[in-house]
Amino acid sequence: MAESTTPALEWWQRGPIEGIAPIFQPAAHALLQSRDELKQALQNFPSALLWESVYGMASIGFHLQHIVGVLDRLYTYAKDNSLSDAQLSYLKTEGVRNEQITLEQLLEAVHAQVETCLQELSTMREDAPTAMRYIGRKRIPTTQLGLIFHAAEHMMRHTGQTLVTARVLQEQSKT
Repeated sequence: MAESTTPALEWWQRGPIEGIAPIFQPAAHALLQSRDELKQALQNFPSALLWESVYGMASIGFHLQHIVGVLDRLYTYAKDNSLSDAQLSYLKTEGVRNEQITLEQLLEAVHAQVETCLQELSTMREDAPTAMRYIGRKRIPTTQLGLIFHAAEHMMRHTGQTLVTARVLQEQSKT
Protein backbone atom coordinates (compact mmCIF):
# COMPACT_ATOMS: atom_id res chain seq x y z
CA MET A 1 0.00 0.00 0.00
CA ALA A 2 1.32 3.45 -0.91
CA GLU A 3 2.12 5.90 1.84
CA SER A 4 -0.03 8.98 2.06
CA THR A 5 1.63 12.24 1.11
CA THR A 6 -1.01 14.19 3.02
CA PRO A 7 0.55 15.96 6.00
CA ALA A 8 -0.86 15.22 9.44
CA LEU A 9 -3.76 17.41 10.42
CA GLU A 10 -3.09 20.15 12.91
CA TRP A 11 -4.47 19.50 16.37
CA TRP A 12 -7.41 21.89 15.99
CA GLN A 13 -8.50 19.87 12.93
CA ARG A 14 -8.46 16.53 14.77
CA GLY A 15 -11.53 17.13 16.89
CA PRO A 16 -12.04 17.51 20.61
CA ILE A 17 -9.50 16.31 23.15
CA GLU A 18 -11.31 13.81 25.33
CA GLY A 19 -12.00 14.93 28.87
CA ILE A 20 -11.46 18.65 28.26
CA ALA A 21 -14.40 21.07 28.33
CA PRO A 22 -15.24 22.70 24.98
CA ILE A 23 -14.28 26.17 26.20
CA PHE A 24 -10.71 24.96 26.87
CA GLN A 25 -10.31 22.99 23.60
CA PRO A 26 -8.52 25.81 21.69
CA ALA A 27 -5.93 26.09 24.47
CA ALA A 28 -5.39 22.32 24.52
CA HIS A 29 -5.02 22.25 20.74
CA ALA A 30 -2.49 25.11 20.80
CA LEU A 31 -0.39 23.42 23.50
CA LEU A 32 -0.31 20.15 21.59
CA GLN A 33 0.43 21.85 18.27
CA SER A 34 3.32 23.81 19.77
CA ARG A 35 4.76 20.72 21.44
CA ASP A 36 4.67 18.77 18.18
CA GLU A 37 6.17 21.61 16.14
CA LEU A 38 9.04 21.99 18.60
CA LYS A 39 9.78 18.27 18.55
CA GLN A 40 9.67 18.16 14.74
CA ALA A 41 11.74 21.31 14.14
CA LEU A 42 14.42 20.41 16.68
CA GLN A 43 14.83 16.71 15.93
CA ASN A 44 18.16 17.25 14.15
CA PHE A 45 19.17 20.48 15.85
CA PRO A 46 22.87 20.49 16.84
CA SER A 47 23.32 20.41 20.62
CA ALA A 48 26.31 22.74 20.32
CA LEU A 49 23.91 25.53 19.26
CA LEU A 50 21.41 25.09 22.12
CA TRP A 51 22.62 28.11 24.11
CA GLU A 52 23.74 30.26 21.18
CA SER A 53 22.12 33.61 20.56
CA VAL A 54 21.59 35.07 17.14
CA TYR A 55 21.24 38.82 16.48
CA GLY A 56 20.82 39.41 20.22
CA MET A 57 17.74 37.15 20.42
CA ALA A 58 17.23 34.54 23.10
CA SER A 59 18.72 31.06 22.72
CA ILE A 60 16.77 27.90 21.99
CA GLY A 61 17.65 26.76 25.52
CA PHE A 62 16.00 29.87 26.98
CA HIS A 63 12.83 29.47 24.92
CA LEU A 64 12.39 25.83 25.95
CA GLN A 65 13.05 26.56 29.62
CA HIS A 66 10.73 29.56 29.50
CA ILE A 67 7.90 27.59 27.91
CA VAL A 68 8.06 25.07 30.76
CA GLY A 69 8.26 27.77 33.41
CA VAL A 70 5.58 30.08 32.05
CA LEU A 71 3.08 27.24 31.60
CA ASP A 72 3.73 26.11 35.15
CA ARG A 73 3.35 29.62 36.56
CA LEU A 74 0.24 30.59 34.60
CA TYR A 75 -1.54 27.33 35.41
CA THR A 76 -0.65 27.86 39.07
CA TYR A 77 -2.38 31.22 38.94
CA ALA A 78 -5.30 29.68 37.02
CA LYS A 79 -5.80 27.31 39.97
CA ASP A 80 -5.86 30.40 42.22
CA ASN A 81 -2.56 29.52 43.88
CA SER A 82 0.60 31.50 44.55
CA LEU A 83 3.97 30.56 43.16
CA SER A 84 6.13 28.27 45.26
CA ASP A 85 9.77 28.86 46.17
CA ALA A 86 10.71 26.15 43.65
CA GLN A 87 8.87 27.98 40.88
CA LEU A 88 10.56 31.26 41.77
CA SER A 89 13.95 29.51 41.77
CA TYR A 90 13.24 27.96 38.37
CA LEU A 91 12.36 31.41 37.01
CA LYS A 92 15.86 32.63 37.94
CA THR A 93 17.47 29.82 35.91
CA GLU A 94 15.55 30.39 32.68
CA GLY A 95 18.05 31.19 29.98
CA VAL A 96 21.12 30.65 32.12
CA ARG A 97 23.58 28.73 29.98
CA ASN A 98 23.93 25.22 31.38
CA GLU A 99 25.97 22.78 29.30
CA GLN A 100 24.72 19.91 31.49
CA ILE A 101 21.18 20.30 30.16
CA THR A 102 20.58 18.59 26.82
CA LEU A 103 18.11 19.41 24.09
CA GLU A 104 16.44 16.07 24.72
CA GLN A 105 15.96 16.91 28.40
CA LEU A 106 14.44 20.27 27.54
CA LEU A 107 12.08 18.77 24.96
CA GLU A 108 11.05 16.11 27.48
CA ALA A 109 10.39 18.85 30.05
CA VAL A 110 8.18 20.67 27.51
CA HIS A 111 6.34 17.42 26.77
CA ALA A 112 5.81 16.70 30.46
CA GLN A 113 4.61 20.24 31.19
CA VAL A 114 2.10 20.10 28.33
CA GLU A 115 0.80 16.80 29.71
CA THR A 116 0.46 18.42 33.15
CA CYS A 117 -1.44 21.34 31.63
CA LEU A 118 -3.81 18.98 29.79
CA GLN A 119 -4.43 17.09 33.02
CA GLU A 120 -5.20 20.36 34.79
CA LEU A 121 -7.50 21.47 31.96
CA SER A 122 -9.43 18.23 32.37
CA THR A 123 -10.21 19.18 35.98
CA MET A 124 -11.39 22.71 35.24
CA ARG A 125 -15.12 23.24 35.28
CA GLU A 126 -16.71 24.58 32.13
CA ASP A 127 -18.72 27.11 34.13
CA ALA A 128 -15.67 28.53 35.94
CA PRO A 129 -13.62 30.32 33.24
CA THR A 130 -14.83 33.76 34.31
CA ALA A 131 -13.67 33.14 37.88
CA MET A 132 -11.40 35.94 39.01
CA ARG A 133 -7.74 35.08 39.37
CA TYR A 134 -4.74 37.19 40.34
CA ILE A 135 -1.20 37.32 39.02
CA GLY A 136 1.79 37.72 41.29
CA ARG A 137 2.45 39.78 44.36
CA LYS A 138 0.75 42.79 42.78
CA ARG A 139 -2.37 40.63 42.37
CA ILE A 140 -3.08 41.81 38.84
CA PRO A 141 -6.71 40.83 38.15
CA THR A 142 -7.62 38.48 35.32
CA THR A 143 -9.82 35.43 34.79
CA GLN A 144 -9.14 31.73 34.73
CA LEU A 145 -9.86 31.67 31.00
CA GLY A 146 -7.59 34.66 30.45
CA LEU A 147 -4.70 32.81 32.07
CA ILE A 148 -5.36 29.61 30.11
CA PHE A 149 -5.63 31.50 26.83
CA HIS A 150 -2.49 33.54 27.55
CA ALA A 151 -0.52 30.41 28.46
CA ALA A 152 -1.39 28.83 25.11
CA GLU A 153 -0.66 31.91 23.04
CA HIS A 154 2.55 32.57 24.98
CA MET A 155 3.75 29.05 24.22
CA MET A 156 2.87 29.55 20.55
CA ARG A 157 4.81 32.84 20.51
CA HIS A 158 7.94 31.21 21.94
CA THR A 159 7.51 28.23 19.64
CA GLY A 160 7.57 30.56 16.64
CA GLN A 161 10.64 32.36 17.94
CA THR A 162 12.33 29.00 18.57
CA LEU A 163 11.60 27.77 15.05
CA VAL A 164 13.01 30.93 13.45
CA THR A 165 16.07 31.02 15.72
CA ALA A 166 16.79 27.34 15.07
CA ARG A 167 16.56 27.83 11.32
CA VAL A 168 18.87 30.88 11.35
CA LEU A 169 21.42 29.15 13.60
CA GLN A 170 21.45 26.05 11.41
CA GLU A 171 21.91 28.12 8.27
CA GLN A 172 24.70 30.16 9.85
CA SER A 173 26.48 27.00 10.99
CA LYS A 174 26.64 25.76 7.38
CA THR A 175 28.82 28.69 6.32
